Amino acid sequence: MALPLTGKTIALAEGRQLEELATLLEKEGASTLRCPMLSILDAPNPEPVVAWLKELVAKRYDYVVLLTGEGLRRMIGFAARAGMKDEVVAAFASTIVVTRGPKPGQALREIGLKPTLVASAPTTDGVIATLRSESLSGKSVGVQLYSESNPPLMDFLASAGANGRPVQPYVYAPAADSERVADLITRMADGKVDAIVFTSSPQIDRMVEVAVERKIEDRWKQGLDRVKIASVGPVVSETLKRIGARVDIQPEQGFQMKNLVVHIRRALGSE
Repeated sequence: MALPLTGKTIALAEGRQLEELATLLEKEGASTLRCPMLSILDAPNPEPVVAWLKELVAKRYDYVVLLTGEGLRRMIGFAARAGMKDEVVAAFASTIVVTRGPKPGQALREIGLKPTLVASAPTTDGVIATLRSESLSGKSVGVQLYSESNPPLMDFLASAGANGRPVQPYVYAPAADSERVADLITRMADGKVDAIVFTSSPQIDRMVEVAVERKIEDRWKQGLDRVKIASVGPVVSETLKRIGARVDIQPEQGFQMKNLVVHIRRALGSE
């Protein structure tokens, strides 16, 4: 008996968990096209990150908002290299920690902790909705970012009378050269790919960037029209919608690789 995804070719933009995702899909019979869009690197200047961690240890934050699991892991790495890991873990334990989605919660469990508050939805809006019930006036809130800024969250904190203190512990760098990305776009447009999986918004931004650089935006749009588009969760789906792409596959909850594969199998396996 054929496996559910036999004969299906699925493109993967994932970087960090690429092999895990590919293995899960291949066990269902799929052929995978690996084209990691980005690599994740420590923030190039450690000083702002270490300074933020020292403020955390000094109990300068009433709340800490963790937006990604990767962000917490990177901060623990910075703390370890600065010889203050135990103090940082203890400081997280004694601070009100708000997490966005399951991944930062998992990262907390890896250091023996759990979140104080979990966002009502795994999005910035979900974090804001959860924080609205807190008395934030005059409070200091440490915010772990995954990009240079998060205006909606920082603006909300300011309007609530809180002092938002952001830190960006990692950056994204292109992992796939433009030629590989352009080749993937061509394969999609030519109908040689059945689905593409996005697990972070910067992956989408990277593909758009290459399409614009190579002047193949029309082929990129053709490709998006021809393939099934899978998104790991609502943040990625919002980015896809922002560029005019539809979302065919997205878990309603449990935004993790295994659950994503279950939904891909359901969507493609019946074709």
